[in-house]
Amino acid sequence: MKYVKQLHQIDKNDTPRAGGKAASLGELMKAGVAVTPGFVILTNAFEWWTTRKTEIPSAVAQEIQTSFQSLGSSFVAVRSSATAEDSTSAAWAGMLATSLYTTKDTLLEHVKDCWASLSSARALAYRMKKGAKENILVAVVIQKMIESEKSGTAFSVHPVTHDNNQLIIEAGWGLREAIVSGQITPNSYVVDKRSRQIVDKRTPPQSRALYRRKNGGIKWRTITGKQRAQQVLSDREIVELSEIILRIEDHFGFPCDIEWAFENGNFYILQSRPITTLS
Repeated sequence: MKYVKQLHQIDKNDTPRAGGKAASLGELMKAGVAVTPGFVILTNAFEWWTTRKTEIPSAVAQEIQTSFQSLGSSFVAVRSSATAEDSTSAAWAGMLATSLYTTKDTLLEHVKDCWASLSSARALAYRMKKGAKENILVAVVIQKMIESEKSGTAFSVHPVTHDNNQLIIEAGWGLREAIVSGQITPNSYVVDKRSRQIVDKRTPPQSRALYRRKNGGIKWRTITGKQRAQQVLSDREIVELSEIILRIEDHFGFPCDIEWAFENGNFYILQSRPITTLS
């Protein structure tokens, strides 16, 4: 295929044509980390589309739809993957478009949303702030959507204290977008990286979470009963996820900002990028 490549075929050398997010996911796969299957629409498709700015060229659309069918999933996540994204100097986190629980019927529209988001006011302002002068292109990552029972973020170095021997995990019920939006306060767990001991836990009650709508998209759901006050990750799961985080940091060789999800007893890594706020 000319415009699409499977994530397991991508590595860090493919950043110019697959973007930072896809390159990172490909590297994680090569490191043996559990990543949901998917593919990337390469930057050459974006370049062709920019000459039209309306419809996706039929050759590109056909490759996308064929690759979608091969995933065998009714719902996918559609995420932008810019060539300047997730570098050691610029994260671009949240600056470009993302769509969750996308269906076959809306897939191509959400791909165009990703491409168009590079020209959004927010993205342009971030680019000016970072002084980015190079020509930035956008690839698009399409991944099989998992049913996140719980999810969150993690940092392989404590982002507040900058303690290199501590990692921190944030966790919430359902989709991690509830945490990112700032509308819930997640559980947080601090782990000593040498001893693997949990040295601090904060478990505020969570009254609601984001889950999938029946026909696609996401919605808020009220959490009731014991689950509301329950610790999101068990101590065993905290230690298990910590081991994955340390494996990722060891593979990349720098402190990592990680997105994760949990389904049917298994952790999946959704993204890993350098932490850009450390001194």
